[in-house]
This record gives sequence, structure tokens and C-alpha cells, in this order.
Amino acid sequence: MNLWRKIKTASKVGQKHGWNGLKNRLDFQFLSLKLKFAYQKWIRKFDTLTETDLKDICREIANFSHKPLISIVLPVYNVEEKFLRLCLESVRRQIYENWQLCIADDFSPKPHIRRVLEEYAEKDKRIKVVFRPENGHISAASNSALALAGGEFTVLLDHDDELSQHALFYVVREINDFPETAMIYSDEDLISAKGKRFNPKFKPDFSRDLFYSLNLITHLSAYKTEILQKIGGFRIGLEGSQDYDLALRVIEQIPENRIRHIPKILYHWRVIEGSVALSGDEKPYAHSAARTALSDHFKRTGKNAAVEPTFLNLHRVRYELPPDLPKVSLILAANEDAEFTRRSIEKFTNETDYANVEIVLVRSEKSGRELFSKEIKTIFTEIPSEAEKYNLAVAQSNSEILCFVDVNLQPLSKDWLKEMVSFALQKESGAVGAKLFYPNRSILHGGFIVGINDSAGIAHQRLPDEKYGNMMRAKLTGNFAAVSISCLAVKRAHFEQANGFDARNFPNKFFDVDFCLKLLQKNFRNIFTPYAELIQIDGRKMLNVQKKPDEKELENFQRKWQKYIEKDPFYNPNLSKKSGNFLIDI
Repeated sequence: MNLWRKIKTASKVGQKHGWNGLKNRLDFQFLSLKLKFAYQKWIRKFDTLTETDLKDICREIANFSHKPLISIVLPVYNVEEKFLRLCLESVRRQIYENWQLCIADDFSPKPHIRRVLEEYAEKDKRIKVVFRPENGHISAASNSALALAGGEFTVLLDHDDELSQHALFYVVREINDFPETAMIYSDEDLISAKGKRFNPKFKPDFSRDLFYSLNLITHLSAYKTEILQKIGGFRIGLEGSQDYDLALRVIEQIPENRIRHIPKILYHWRVIEGSVALSGDEKPYAHSAARTALSDHFKRTGKNAAVEPTFLNLHRVRYELPPDLPKVSLILAANEDAEFTRRSIEKFTNETDYANVEIVLVRSEKSGRELFSKEIKTIFTEIPSEAEKYNLAVAQSNSEILCFVDVNLQPLSKDWLKEMVSFALQKESGAVGAKLFYPNRSILHGGFIVGINDSAGIAHQRLPDEKYGNMMRAKLTGNFAAVSISCLAVKRAHFEQANGFDARNFPNKFFDVDFCLKLLQKNFRNIFTPYAELIQIDGRKMLNVQKKPDEKELENFQRKWQKYIEKDPFYNPNLSKKSGNFLIDI
């Protein structure tokens, strides 16, 4: 679709959603075009090796204390000769030279396959080739190639893709810097048949819940070879998602601190007809195999979870709630407008399909008491600190799960609380945040990115609802460093373990981000779920997430959390810290 047609489409949508909606859509069409051109500039500036770069890399390789053999596993079947040669040459061009290429041809009928593979095996003794006597599909072929591997680590490569020239250098540098490494993945991009690179995937560090939504690992991926041998290599029957299944079985064997992410583009995924890189619809069986792999993973790890298809045939994980629903305290700090607050509570009551709930209301004024039901636990306090008000409400509540929610929000579906509680109940979960909308259905809150403008910025803020966002994260369950108090669920036990909200240093702002980062430091996962949706009722009344901090709170935040300001694990260092719109930093 050309730009003019996009503008006309946006105009129609804008008329439906109001002119603010039109402006948001035009802004993001512009950002999309800007990103496209920015990547070519980024490649020239940050990802084009100079002679000086090559000398520096060679010097660093010479100084490595450990120079492991890296086995590259390459299953081959009927690929075009020019792409096969490009793939093989990308391996031979590696600056780090201690590698072996383990190739298994899966009984390709095209005669050039054997000719080309034998040619390369003859010219480079690091290349090993086995020709399978029958076609067994990619899992069997990958296992045949893996059987040739003698390296300490194994890297996976597809027969029409290319490795960046410095790919193995960065892999080995990571192994040297972090000797406990067992699994590595990198950023990647797409490459056209004509060799043009585009559509970079600048990934977060390991995000388990995002990984359960899509294959975050993909390319480049490297594994400790002994672990691959221990789990039996690739599973037959999971073709199309055999690499996803492999990664799921590997992470069952290792703690997450042994999974390393290299924020460099080390792999170029070829876009040709029949490739998943072109469209997820090219291999529809792959999506079904992926959900089988996920379901099997949850069974092996003792999780009661169902895996369902969601948009673009990606995955939604639903954790099973217990028959006896745990009690939830729905905690609201009251708006000064008693009637507005009463109507808001009424909406939550009517639009929430959850049987075991107590409503805890914190108010500063006693007027209007007659407006509220006696079943609502109302707390009157003159304390000005919002953080302290919430702490007080928690102390006087009685439930296993705490759910803080702004009175200026309204649920868009009745199962929103079940969704949040299902995640909050998982023992590894910290805070769970919902997807919040402005009245025009653009994103008001989609998770916090720490470090934006030396503070905490909102991911995908004002992104139109129909847009997917960075790596589809606006529409998939995933992890962020923090989520907003405007709608946040957490186990009471975890709240107490983190000593609640820090009202002394963060009385009115940042107390939610600070709380989430305390949970993150305790190895809990903070989760954003787009399947719990709430919308702002009155655009003139601000939610906490929209308020600006005072200078003292900002100073306290910057002093305490400099580590995450410098590097948010769920953001990529190649992206700009000027906004939460995931723009390339050039």
C-alpha cells in the first residue's frame, strides 16, 4: 500500500475515532517510514566493518583466553544454488576461524546440491557433509548434521540465510566474558533475494513470557553442544517449529542467567517464496507445531496452561485458575468527585466476572458516604502520599491477590481480572499490568521502559490499537521492567516481600516503577498482558501513569536505579531512549 492510500485509510479511521485518532495513525505511519530509512543509515553507521574494526576484532580474538571450536549445523534441501553459495560463503568469511560446518543434505533431488556441497567440502576441510539416503524433513536432517558436531557450542543456520561476518566472534566473546553461558541468541534482520537488508529485530534480553508468545530466539542461536546431546537433539514431528521446541527443551535444563542475548545483528534471514520470513502463512503447519511444543513444555514443567492461537497465528498462554478462586482486593484511591467514583465502582462491579472480590476504597473526604455500598471497605485518610494511601489500603485488606486500579478506568471485557490473576498466581510472577487505552483507543500504557529520558517511559504510548508495535509486543503477553499502578495485580506475599511501596522516596510518582524493579531484583517476572484491557473514562482526569514527577522523586529514582536506566533488560540498546516508540538510535 503506497503512502497516499495509507493516508486515505487513516483519514477514514480518524473520522471514526476522532481527529486525535487520525493524528495518532498518521504519526505512526510517518514513524514506520522513518524507521525504514533509518535502518539503512544505522547499517552504514554502526554495522559496516572498517579495516580498523577488522584489526581490532582480530587483536581481541588473539587475546581470548578460550577459543572454543564452534560447530555450525546446516540442514540442506533443494535450495537455489546462488543462495546456498551465499550461505556457505558467509560461514567461510567468519573472522573467528575456529569453526566447523556440519552439513546434512536431506536427499535433495536437484543435482546441483551434491555438486556444490562436495566442492566446498573439498576446498575447506572445516566443512563436513553427510548425504542422507532418504528424505526425512528438517528435524531428521538437523539431527544428521548435529551428529557431525564436535564443537563446544553449536550454532544453527538455515540453508538460504547468511551469518554476519563477525557473528562467531561475538558468540565466542560472550563465552569468554560469561563462562557459564549455555545458550546465546542475537538480533537479526531480513535480507532480500537481491541482498538488501531490512526489518531489523532488535530484541530484549530473555523475556520468558514473550518467548511463550512467539519464538524470540530464532536467529542467531547457539547452544552448549552437550546440552543438545543430552536432550536428544531435534524432535521428529515438530517440523516447522523444531528450533522453537529445541529452545524450549534447553531452557528447562538451565537457569535463565545462563541465557545470553547479544544485541548485535548477527544473522540475515532470507526472504524468498516459501520462507516464513516472507509470511507466517507460508508454512501454516509451523504454528500448530509451535503450540504443540509449548503445550508439551508446560506439561513437562508442571504448569496447568492452555496454548491458543492469537493474532497472526501467534500464541496466547492461558494459565488455569483454581476451582476456588483466590480472594482479590480491588484497591482504588478515590477521585475527589464522589459521584464519579461511585459510578466507576459500579462499572467495575458490573464489568468484572470474578466471584471472590472485596473492594477497598481510600478516600480523603467523608462527604458523600451515603453514595457507597456498605459492602465497600472504605478507608478515610488525610495522608497526601498516594503510595502511603495504597500501603494503608493493603494493610487493611484481606486477600491473597492485590489489584490496584484507577477509578478513571473501565474494563473492556469481563474476564480482565481473571486474566491478571491467572498470571499473578504463578510463583515466578511479580507485578502484572494491563493494557490501558485513551478514550480514542490508542495506547495509554503498555508497560514501562526504564531509561527513557533518564526516567521511565511508556512503551508504545499513543500507538493505535490496530498496530502491533515493536516485535508485536503491543499485542502479545511479554515482560517489561515495570508496569503501572493504574492497573497492577500482585500476590500479597510478593508485595510484602518487596516491602510494599516506598512512600518516603516516591510519595506520588515512581513508587510503582520502584516496586516493580524491587521485584525484578528478586528474580520475579513483571508481566504485561494485552488481554486485560481497560479504557480511560474521562480524558480530562489524569491517571497516575500520566502525571509528571517532581524533581526530588526523579533524583531519588535516578540515584537508586542507575543500573536499569543505563540498561533496561527488556529494551534494546540499539533503540532510542528519547521515547518509548522503539525508534532506531542514530
